[in-house]
Amino acid sequence: MSEPLLETRTLVKSFGALKATDNVSIDLRPGEIHAVIGPNGAGKSTLIEQICGGLVPDAGQVFLEGRDVSAWRTQARARAGLARTFQISALCMEDSVLENALLGAIGAMGASWRFWSGALTRPELRERAEAALERVGLEDEHDTQCASLSHGERRQLEVGMALTLAPRVLVMDEPMAGIGAGGSKKLTELLDSLRETAPILLVEHDMDAVFALADRISVLVYGKVIATGSAQEIRTSRAVREAYLGQEA
Repeated sequence: MSEPLLETRTLVKSFGALKATDNVSIDLRPGEIHAVIGPNGAGKSTLIEQICGGLVPDAGQVFLEGRDVSAWRTQARARAGLARTFQISALCMEDSVLENALLGAIGAMGASWRFWSGALTRPELRERAEAALERVGLEDEHDTQCASLSHGERRQLEVGMALTLAPRVLVMDEPMAGIGAGGSKKLTELLDSLRETAPILLVEHDMDAVFALADRISVLVYGKVIATGSAQEIRTSRAVREAYLGQEA
């Protein structure tokens, strides 16, 4: 079995009397999509923030390619290959698709933000941005204002911006949120095609997408992982159905 590229070990985070993550241990292996599901308030967002560096755990560790990155800042984890997309869009709506992708490329290459005005003419930045846009199917939308994109296309752009980091792993927070059936199908196909580029830790409520994509699924309820297994194992788990899938059905 391949060594995990991303791993959490007994992560704990409390907010007063509420234990948002309670000894959470999960891992992400090369070439796979590992989905984390659970009801609202289960602790999924807190888990992501600890993995990506936005929250310091009260206990436990985060490992990236075998290195303990628990004390690293968000930017350091990103430079080491941990890329993330957000539940709420963080795009610059007044800028073009290419300009948004260039923002990602600037950060990926460690370039100074003071060079932003000349970024369009810097071949190494433009090449990285254009390659990412082609990878996500937006190569014909370079000059389109981001505000004019459909919601699904904005999600594609966010994935493209993450790809400018040349990530070792991708962490995605509800990428299907707000997307219609057609856009969800297209994004599902895109994510499926990325698993060999970078394995994906996927937090998602769209169960059709989860069952179509996930090699493994972990179910988080009240801060605890109550089950981890294949899609079939999770579908047929009585404990999971009682805690979560039953209400989804």
